[in-house]
Amino acid sequence: MDTKIGALDLCKPASNDVGCPPNGTVATIQTSVCPSVIGSSEATLGRHLARRLVQVGVTDVFSVPGDFNLTLLDHLIAEPGLNLIGCCNELNAGYAADGYARARGVGACVVTFTVGGLSVLNAIAGAYSENLPLICIVGGPNSNDYGTNRILHHTIGLPDFSQELRCFQTITCYQAVVNNLEDAHEMIDTAISTALKESKPVYISISCNLPAIPHPTFSREPVPFSLSPKLSNQMGLEAAVEAASEFLNKAVKPVLVGGPKLRVAHASDAFVELADACGYALAVMPSGKGLVPEHHPHFIGTYWGAVSTAFCAEIVESADAYLFAGPIFNDYSSVGYSLLLKKEKAIIVQPDRVVIGNGPAFGCILMKDFLKALAKRLKHNKTAYENYHRIFVPEGHPLKSEPREPLRVNVLFQHIQKMLSGDTAVIAETGDSWFNCQKLKLPKGCGYEFQMQYGSIGWSVGATLGYAQAVPEKRVIACIGDGSFQVTAQDVSTMLRSGQKTIIFLINNGGYTIEVEIHDGPYNVIKNWNYTGLVDAIHNGEGNCWTAKVFCEEELVEAINTATGPKKDSLCFIEVICHKDDTSKELLEWGSRVSAANSRPPNPQ
Repeated sequence: MDTKIGALDLCKPASNDVGCPPNGTVATIQTSVCPSVIGSSEATLGRHLARRLVQVGVTDVFSVPGDFNLTLLDHLIAEPGLNLIGCCNELNAGYAADGYARARGVGACVVTFTVGGLSVLNAIAGAYSENLPLICIVGGPNSNDYGTNRILHHTIGLPDFSQELRCFQTITCYQAVVNNLEDAHEMIDTAISTALKESKPVYISISCNLPAIPHPTFSREPVPFSLSPKLSNQMGLEAAVEAASEFLNKAVKPVLVGGPKLRVAHASDAFVELADACGYALAVMPSGKGLVPEHHPHFIGTYWGAVSTAFCAEIVESADAYLFAGPIFNDYSSVGYSLLLKKEKAIIVQPDRVVIGNGPAFGCILMKDFLKALAKRLKHNKTAYENYHRIFVPEGHPLKSEPREPLRVNVLFQHIQKMLSGDTAVIAETGDSWFNCQKLKLPKGCGYEFQMQYGSIGWSVGATLGYAQAVPEKRVIACIGDGSFQVTAQDVSTMLRSGQKTIIFLINNGGYTIEVEIHDGPYNVIKNWNYTGLVDAIHNGEGNCWTAKVFCEEELVEAINTATGPKKDSLCFIEVICHKDDTSKELLEWGSRVSAANSRPPNPQ
């Protein structure tokens, strides 16, 4: 494959809507026809920030207290529509805000200066890579300390306080350092609106002595956000649709493939509209799973090169034309740059740009406008889907387990499949859960999230906390490896404090299995924990929690029946004991190809 196809995802994300969840529906924005006057005790910077968060759809903020943010936290707590959730560490607070943003369209976390800010950096970087609007708020130094040449605690011992800001500049799309009240209103509003428009994280630092001070600019209810909508260039749109329809209508067996940037473009519904109209076979990239309905009649599975779901790659790679909507072609999603795609056969649709084959390219075109217009111009063609239907053979069931036989991973996921419904959501941790969860068939309404671009192990614990908090009507099923769980285990505590009813499957196979399949070594073996004992200790009799350790299929069935029956209102933690070499065949293939890509020798100088 021509790897330059992956360079096309550098387009700036486009978003018209405020606080849009993944399905493209718009979160309700509070409006006020005649802004009411606010009493001086509430006309403070802290309360203004709190009201703005509620207005854009954030009703839960994930935080870790520190002396520089304590007064600000007081004012956030005082806001009736805002719930403050204390996390065990800043990294998990950031991961939780990430998970929350995936469900709600925007998330927020609050930490303290430098020691908190630098701890949350990894989570913010992950949100940046995944195009999530996340508002990271830091309680900063006293406004009087700026420019005084003083040395403060929580810093690296220099009178220059800018280290934290400079770190955030590369992983946020806007930074506001609020150390006076005169322009605080404007800086906060600009930061929040930029996060929503760019669908990226922003950084807001607020001096610790400012949140409680009244100011005239906060004396009225905030005027509702009115984000200038991004519009398609109509002449360019018409030209792009004309060229794309000509390209696709002359193809014999074209296909559609959905990618992860359907989310940032709020174009999932438009993509389905196109699929309905054209009849093409419909696939999804692994990082786009959950953004394309798998109950669609022409859905053929996950396209992931050599590790695609059964018969999907054969149909996509043999097509004479394919439209990719919002793809990201990195070394992981391309299975070590081994996709058998041809650039001249591809239409690449990014949030605000369309490229057809080797050219032409059309800019200033919104993805959803393009897909909706294209749907009206394509001839119905179901050849590729019919080919898939002819060659498809359903995957066989795992070998039947012998009585009390040690549990196999493929048996585990067979039972997880049966648990899924429109009232559930799946969170897949980095590792073999990526590959096993990709094979799950998502019923209508079932949520699905994983962090493919950034791939930070441990992400899922915090993300599960945030996602479950954002959609309490769904029961989250999290699949987490033991190595990943050891990174961020503490915030099971916060799930219990928040009364969540998540089911966590802890897959205990004794190490970093995904790393083993890329490059093995003694560093991939970890100290085994008594994971159920750990969660019981975290539970400590407070909140609803139930744990089980299972070794065979019979025990797994019993545990699932308990978790979905008598303990359906509890957080359920099921530790699954598996053999260290029990991995999906897809991970074995993927690992060898990624290893080959990683170990390429230097080019001759």
